[in-house]
Amino acid sequence: MTRLAQKFKDRFYQRHEHPYMTFEKLAEVHLPPGGVLLDAGCGRTAPVLRKYSDIATRLIGVDLVDPRDVAAGIEYHQADLANLPVEDASVDLIISRSVFEHLVDPVSVYREMHRVLKPGGKLIFLTANIWDYGTAIARIVPNRFHARIVNKVEGRAEEDTFPTAYKTNSRSAVDRLAQGAGFRVHSFDYLNQYPNYFMFNAALFLVGVAYERVTSAVPVLKYLRGWILVTLQKT
Repeated sequence: MTRLAQKFKDRFYQRHEHPYMTFEKLAEVHLPPGGVLLDAGCGRTAPVLRKYSDIATRLIGVDLVDPRDVAAGIEYHQADLANLPVEDASVDLIISRSVFEHLVDPVSVYREMHRVLKPGGKLIFLTANIWDYGTAIARIVPNRFHARIVNKVEGRAEEDTFPTAYKTNSRSAVDRLAQGAGFRVHSFDYLNQYPNYFMFNAALFLVGVAYERVTSAVPVLKYLRGWILVTLQKT
C-alpha cells in the first residue's frame, strides 16, 4: 500500500459503503429476532457473528480452520460446509462472506444448507463476481501463488488465503445451483468497491477508480462489478 493510493482512497471513497457493510445490513434485515444464525466459513474468530449477538438466540460458526479467540456464546464447529454438524430445519438464516468462491463442490454445499434451514429460511452470501477483472487475474494466476501475492498486495497472512474455484460466481451458476437444491432466488445484486488490488500503486489505483465509476454508473455494465450479493430462500 502506498501513501498516495491511500490518499486517493480517502478522497474518492469517503462516503462509499463497502460491500461488507451492505452484506451485514442485509443479514440484519432477514434475521428474525430470537432466530438461529449460522455463518458458513466464519473465520478463526467468527467476527461477523459477534455483531448479531443481541438479535439471535443461537449463533453457529462453521469453518475448516482452527478457532482462535471465539467470543463466548458462539458455537464453533470445525467442519466442511458440505457436512454441517447441525440439525435438519433448525436455522433461520445462513450467511457467508467471501467464501463461496472457494467451494469445490457447490452442489453438495447448496443441498446441505437447504437441509439445515427452516422452511422459508434464507441463505445470504457475498462472493466475487466471475466477470470482475480481479477475479480474471486470480483465475489466470495458479493457486499456489495466491497467498504470497495477497500478502504483498493486501497484507493478509498467507495462512488465511485459500485456493479458489469460482464454481458459483455468476448469475447462471447461482440460478442452476439454487434450483437444483430447492431454493428460489430472492435477490441478486452486483456491487462495487474501491480498487483494493491496486493499493500498491497510485497510478493503477486511479485506473481502477475510473473502471469502478463507469461500471457503477452504466447499468448495462453492472455485470462487471466486483461482487455479487445473493439472497436465496428455501422453498
